Amino acid sequence: MVTTSSPATSAHVASNQGKARDGARIDVRHVSHRFAMRGETLPVLDDISLSVEPGEFVALLGPSGCGKSTLLRLVAGLDKPAAGFLQANGEPIAGPDPSRVVVFQDPTLFPWRTVRDNVGLGPEAQRAGRKGRGNAAERIDAALELVGLSKFADAFPHQLSGGMAQRAALARALVNDPQLLVLDEPFGKLDSLTRIRMQGELVRLWQHARFSVLLVTHDVEEALYLANRVIVLSERPARIVAQVRNDAPYPRHRDDPKLVALRREVLAQLGLDV
Repeated sequence: MVTTSSPATSAHVASNQGKARDGARIDVRHVSHRFAMRGETLPVLDDISLSVEPGEFVALLGPSGCGKSTLLRLVAGLDKPAAGFLQANGEPIAGPDPSRVVVFQDPTLFPWRTVRDNVGLGPEAQRAGRKGRGNAAERIDAALELVGLSKFADAFPHQLSGGMAQRAALARALVNDPQLLVLDEPFGKLDSLTRIRMQGELVRLWQHARFSVLLVTHDVEEALYLANRVIVLSERPARIVAQVRNDAPYPRHRDDPKLVALRREVLAQLGLDV
């Protein structure tokens, strides 16, 4: 469970987030992508167009290998599309930016650094580039408190459980005050109980900061528990086959009849008649 922030810390976090509290608007327009493999061209994405509204939580669902993670890499600015264009807040996405932060399935914490030092990588890089702002130590403390890891600030990654390591990865992302959190199956390797707890924590963090979220998951229940909108992709090359809006109120309950009906709808769009 996430530790509740003190009024002073919460105020500090809120004041530091600035634009992040409104979230980023992301526009993907007619994006196609392909890979060159063994002298052949492998199409991955086919004419994808979608938007993420400021503060919206959007989940991408689709068959394994259809190109979901590729689309996330394009949104994050890690790759460039073969065709089409992407924008963040009306500006072209030309490369990585600290306002768009990626959290992968593996926490990828540096084993020789403490939790605090891992979380502080962003502020450290900003200081090196003379782009730092605010008190870095306070920002790190606030991020650790938000994810409930204040008591483990001086621990090393090998001393953390899987869920704690992923919370450290989330804190490392949040300390940068992102406008967009890009999540590539962040809970995919966790046991089911830890995964359920982490899903609840992610909702609380999102409601606190109101950044936008683009999530890739293979778990239909997870997508519906978390997201305002679920985008269903086809087999590779991925096309959008459906967009399912989810206006169920938070906190959500997994046995909510509305979520059960939406699950049936999403599974049907995936070609699974269950």
